[in-house]
Amino acid sequence: MTKPMPEKPSVDGLEQVWGPVWEQDGTYRFDRDAAGHRDAVYSIDTPPPTASGSLHIGHVFSYTHTDLKARFERMRGKHVFYPMGWDDNGLPTERRVQNYYGVRCDPTLPYDPDFTPPFEGGDGKSSKAADQLPISRRNFIELCDQLTVQDEQQFEELFRTLGLSVDWTQSYRTIDETSRASAQRAFLRNLERGEAYQADAPTLWDVTFRTAVAQAELEDKEMPGAYHGIAFHRADGGDDVVIQTTRPELLPACVALVAHPDDERFQDLFGTTVRSPLFDVEVPVLAHHLAQKDKGAGIAMVCTFGDTTDVVWWRELQLPNRAILGFDGRVRSDEPAWIESEQGKALYAEMAGKTVFSAKKVVVDALTESGELVGDVKTINHPVKFFEKGDKPLEIVSTRQWYIVNGARDEALKATLRARGEEIAFHPDFMRVRYDNWVGGLSGDWLISRQRFFGVPIPVWYPLDADGNPVFDHPIVPTEAQLPVDPSSDPAPGYSEDQRGVAGGFQGELDVMDTWATSSLTPQLAGKWETDPALYDLVYPYDVRPQAQDIIRTWLFTTVLRSQLEADTVPWKHASISGFIVDPDRKKMSKSKGNVVTPLSILEQHGADAVRYWAASSKLGTDAAFDPQNPKQIKVGRRLAIKVLNAAKFVYGFPLPEGASDVTEALDVDMLAELGAVVEQATAAFDGFDHARALEIVERFFWTFCDDYLELVKERAYGTAADATHETQASAVLALRGAIDVLLRLLAPFLPYATEEVWAWTHETSVHRASWPTAADLPTDAAPTGLLAAVGQALIGIRGAKTAAKASQKTPVTRAVVAAPTETRVLIERAAVDLAAVGRIENLSFVDGDELAVTEIELAEQQA
Repeated sequence: MTKPMPEKPSVDGLEQVWGPVWEQDGTYRFDRDAAGHRDAVYSIDTPPPTASGSLHIGHVFSYTHTDLKARFERMRGKHVFYPMGWDDNGLPTERRVQNYYGVRCDPTLPYDPDFTPPFEGGDGKSSKAADQLPISRRNFIELCDQLTVQDEQQFEELFRTLGLSVDWTQSYRTIDETSRASAQRAFLRNLERGEAYQADAPTLWDVTFRTAVAQAELEDKEMPGAYHGIAFHRADGGDDVVIQTTRPELLPACVALVAHPDDERFQDLFGTTVRSPLFDVEVPVLAHHLAQKDKGAGIAMVCTFGDTTDVVWWRELQLPNRAILGFDGRVRSDEPAWIESEQGKALYAEMAGKTVFSAKKVVVDALTESGELVGDVKTINHPVKFFEKGDKPLEIVSTRQWYIVNGARDEALKATLRARGEEIAFHPDFMRVRYDNWVGGLSGDWLISRQRFFGVPIPVWYPLDADGNPVFDHPIVPTEAQLPVDPSSDPAPGYSEDQRGVAGGFQGELDVMDTWATSSLTPQLAGKWETDPALYDLVYPYDVRPQAQDIIRTWLFTTVLRSQLEADTVPWKHASISGFIVDPDRKKMSKSKGNVVTPLSILEQHGADAVRYWAASSKLGTDAAFDPQNPKQIKVGRRLAIKVLNAAKFVYGFPLPEGASDVTEALDVDMLAELGAVVEQATAAFDGFDHARALEIVERFFWTFCDDYLELVKERAYGTAADATHETQASAVLALRGAIDVLLRLLAPFLPYATEEVWAWTHETSVHRASWPTAADLPTDAAPTGLLAAVGQALIGIRGAKTAAKASQKTPVTRAVVAAPTETRVLIERAAVDLAAVGRIENLSFVDGDELAVTEIELAEQQA
């Protein structure tokens, strides 16, 4: 034995025992040389968690699901490529670094190689941008690198404790030099093929973070609002045209009124003009099918830009752009050229510099005073668009941004992306509709530029003309060999640094890529695309992408898009989608809701196997409730792990009889045949990405094995049963050991620590490198007959009769009669010796009956 069998086995501390052994032995190491070719590999595009703050119980839940499949495939003989990445760039990391070090990024500042942050460990609760020290982007990124590495070390330790069979030598970071080069290489190829472009366009803008926001990052929140009736004046002196709007502060940005072309109320207005109240600007009245007859007054004010519908009207009706909001969400101070009246100019000057809330009050007060506010203000609740990480409503401003085509304006590409979705097997399949709906509902190309700092820089510079103005239509790009680059600190190719910002020189792009523009390349990053072609060919396209359901529209879709644009293929064959963790009130756990449970204390209290059991009990795509005060499933899992240790110790306590070679007894054969069916069913469940079904099947049999079979054959295994022979004893011990050997392998993906501990008592190598069992591994080719189940039911009857008589289960029985239908009776009689032994029955007989039942039982007199 490689490890002595303990006197009292315990699940406590097994993580500290076996984790280092697995690392030292390279148990989960991907052996590319042994793999040889793609068919021998099972590759996983593992989700890189965001390295900011701490992991929560939802990570434990979903990453366990991935690990179950990885362990199964490894035992099936596959060389499993199971890397782990860390998603470092993005807003959460920036916020954490700003607060932790008391700094903020100013990309116009030069790099300071000797910079030391003002402090470390700030909680950020009272940190304001004005109090933070401005530093260069390169200095800021160095601090981001420093802090995220600390977070990643904590994350890795937790994942190791959980027992993830990750190959930690295959780790990557989405902001490291290799990843930056890969993301920039993909962008340059998109640009060369015409798939990346820049444009001045209305952009969803978060005023808090001062950055553009993509369609995939939106969420609607119910917010209070109010309809205001505003009177526009007809040029012909007729009755005023009253519109209803929730955004009166955008009145100076009005460019048209729009009604539905079939609305009879406005037929005579189409093609005419009206003048806006207060500002006296002439605007046309136009028809468009998106106008809703039953919304508000049926005629809408088009402003640049109040919402995304305004953008559609502006684009399709070719309206002027009269934007009045700045990047800070306040009314711009420069006087609009289209406002010509002195009254209008004065009112706008009063609005200038104010937030939209304050500007709204200025306009409403002026409308009330002029009498152009019609009727009562009607309060409502309505959906308002937010950045998913923001806490203020989004505005729409006009900016120059970078885009990548995504099929929104290209029907051929959209059709191709839909077809790619059909090539991917979704688990569960109903999650596919989320992908289809997203592709079908795209309204604009993918906006990838962000006005942030800790991200992959967009690798372009712009030449400056003789007047020092950037020529955006002719960007300067590096060669792929020069990557990665940072245009904010690296000079443009062919220029020197002293030409930055001067006429005839260059200007570096300061924007970085959306975090998904890097994360969408995780198959390439993990597989070392272009830097290790042999590895890449071994793993790509990957076998599976595991991920959460809420990022199908972002991570899953964008990865399919990048794979299509670059390689004309799907990035993986399967997509496994985990559900959410919800609190006892069925609310999704999230940091923003404050109901997150951190997993470390749960792991320390109950053990990794118990926590894994809880996670494995939920199917893919289904939400699971978690109550940290009463984690019932986790307690059940701990009990199972303990039972595995104790049952195995009990079985190994029976020495193998000399010369034992065959399982001969009917009950032993039937148990093994039942186990063979369990192996086949569990294998099929795992093949179908149904780990919960596999666990259910194996666990049910394991408890039957412990509660019934072990009890039934233990006297025979000890050699103390009546009529026991060397052959019948050997049959029992061989069956017990054979079953434990198979059960340990079946349970290994779920309970890696307990099964490894037991396996080490009798084996030289790890159970996680053992082969997944097959029915052929069992010492029988018989089909299940139902004998074990029938005898188990009879045993329940005997135990129940003793309990009804208020006698101990050890009470001898002078005589017992078991009735059963003929076919069942014949079965049970084959195990009469074992049944009599476990029930301590001196005289056991069987008769035919309508159902299986103990019809007569006579306890020994001294125990009656």
